Amino acid sequence: MTRFLLVGAVLAVLAFTMPTKKVVLFNGKDLTGWKIYGTEKWYVENGELVCESGPDKQYGYLATEQFYKNFDLSVQFKQEANGNSGVFFRSTVEGTKISGWQVEVAPKDHDTGGIYESYGRGWLEQIPAEKENILKPGEWNTLRIRVEGDHVQTFLNGKAMVDRHDEKIGAANGSIALQIHDGGGIKVRWRKLVLKEL
Repeated sequence: MTRFLLVGAVLAVLAFTMPTKKVVLFNGKDLTGWKIYGTEKWYVENGELVCESGPDKQYGYLATEQFYKNFDLSVQFKQEANGNSGVFFRSTVEGTKISGWQVEVAPKDHDTGGIYESYGRGWLEQIPAEKENILKPGEWNTLRIRVEGDHVQTFLNGKAMVDRHDEKIGAANGSIALQIHDGGGIKVRWRKLVLKEL
């Protein structure tokens, strides 16, 4: 009995100390591992992933082919022109209609780091005015999204933005997806998209 307890304890320690799997979502060269939805522009330039409004000025998405349920994602973005975009998680896309949850990436005073549910409840968490100065317009920003079970946390440039438990999110699974908002005039650069599976 003691031997079984000892083996169990060793296995528990090993499971706790094993490194989490790290996934580089963007290889800096092409869109391998991603799928384009809609007619907006997605391309690679100088090792950076660029999203840009096309002539149709509609919604567009770039989604991972793989689903990721529990993860800690870090991504850097720089807004050029209008930066109204976002990072969806546990999402699925049909045409240009997306289900899932968006961590907002938008111009200053428009809730970057907040959580929005498309075609559902709308805003789940908006950003208080005192946190709006964390965004650095026209510069590289680091967005971190941690999702485990029903618990979602977002961080912008190392500062906590949202900490929420949500039963509906907890039950879902899906892709990571980047968004181009409709309306035209949008251009955002992305780099260092690294995900740790939990």
